[in-house]
Amino acid sequence: MVLHSKIVGEGTPFLILHGFLGMGDNWKTLALRFSKLGYQLHLIDQRNHGRSFRSPVFNYEVMASDLEAYCDFHQLENVILLGHSMGGKTGMLFAALYPQRLQKLIVADIAPRFYPVHHDVILQGLSSLNLSAINSRKEADAQLSEFVPELGVRQFLLKNLYWKVPGSLDLRLNLEVLKANVEEVGEALELHYEVALPTLFLRGDRSEYIVHEDEKQISNQFSNFILVTIPNAGHWLHAENPEAFYSNVVAFLS
Repeated sequence: MVLHSKIVGEGTPFLILHGFLGMGDNWKTLALRFSKLGYQLHLIDQRNHGRSFRSPVFNYEVMASDLEAYCDFHQLENVILLGHSMGGKTGMLFAALYPQRLQKLIVADIAPRFYPVHHDVILQGLSSLNLSAINSRKEADAQLSEFVPELGVRQFLLKNLYWKVPGSLDLRLNLEVLKANVEEVGEALELHYEVALPTLFLRGDRSEYIVHEDEKQISNQFSNFILVTIPNAGHWLHAENPEAFYSNVVAFLS
């Protein structure tokens, strides 16, 4: 089984991995900009997300293996890999296991450390959606707002909503498997893994996903890294300040 993707442009392969509960389509605006610089963008849906296959197994080892199979299928070498949040963790492990595939790694707002589960309320809210009785995105938003007050987060989550058949909504998420395996999302990159590839870590100045204390572990495991703080941005830094995100990635790639 090969991961679903949307491929944009021609040139050096540039793979993007979304975060937990996201999908490749979340990155299409930035992908179009990168594609104009001579890159072929691959907006990938990770397993149990988007249009990719569903599986009861969900952890970083199999997600890194999925990406290796994807590169084999598309005959990709010397790629650039960008991962946000959960996608960043997948990217770190992929770089440790398959460094010969990559030329550069970009990690958006995630450190290699362990993170405790913090998606409980969001998963509860998504599970509460009565999709058989909901007739519009507006109705879904109203129900979800009881659990998720932040409009931007709800809009991000409800991008997963689609018409399975006329008159019947569904989510492009394997929600039951993701709920059962949510602890896996916070797992650390094991300390014996080291990455020598050029690596750019980006963090939002309003985010707490990469804090000062994380820099020691990053430097211990990534011998050739740069850490850049994106101003006026939280965890969804690529959406909150796309100009600064774009310019820093382009500078790194140059």
